[in-house]
Amino acid sequence: MADLLPSTSDASAPQTAEPRVIGVDSDDADNLLGALSSETARELLAALHEDPATPSALAEEIDTSLQNAQYHLGNLEDADVIQVIDTIYSEKGREMKVYAPADQPLVVFAGNEEKTTGLKAALSRLLGAFGALGLLSLAVQEAFGDGVGALFGMTGGSSSSSDGGMGTMSTESTQTAADAASSVLPPGVLFFLGGALVLSLGFAWWYANRSE
Repeated sequence: MADLLPSTSDASAPQTAEPRVIGVDSDDADNLLGALSSETARELLAALHEDPATPSALAEEIDTSLQNAQYHLGNLEDADVIQVIDTIYSEKGREMKVYAPADQPLVVFAGNEEKTTGLKAALSRLLGAFGALGLLSLAVQEAFGDGVGALFGMTGGSSSSSDGGMGTMSTESTQTAADAASSVLPPGVLFFLGGALVLSLGFAWWYANRSE
């Protein structure tokens, strides 16, 4: 019967760009900071950001007891830092939870509820803008550069040579031209860096001048 139960999980951690903003003087902050006050808890969370895992697998990975891992995982779950994304079964049919980080980036904020709500909305818009900027940067690289593959060193370049009356470029000249070309960032990267700077400055200006 145990052979019919899933013993491995193919679930992945949920992904979303919307941040979870917590006021530093709220009950949620007490739970969060309390859950993360232990080095073991932080090690468990770091391990889960690599891959979802069961308590027994996590205990083995960070070299602690199963009971200790389960205790800290319970605290992290209560603080909404992690969540159960799947259930699998051991060879003996014992149920095992599969944990993963919660789907929201965490921002701890000092301020009142009204400011916290405004900051959450602003961060959501900022993260969305960065996502759109990334897509636009890929389009710019494709249109004005050597293609998206060039960003990852996947272009082969041209190896043709000329033996006609035009003459050939000297080895020294070729090296100089290659050095000059390599010093220029791809247009897609330049577009992203410029856009990121504008977005960051805009967010900094908003944060500095937001209404009290």
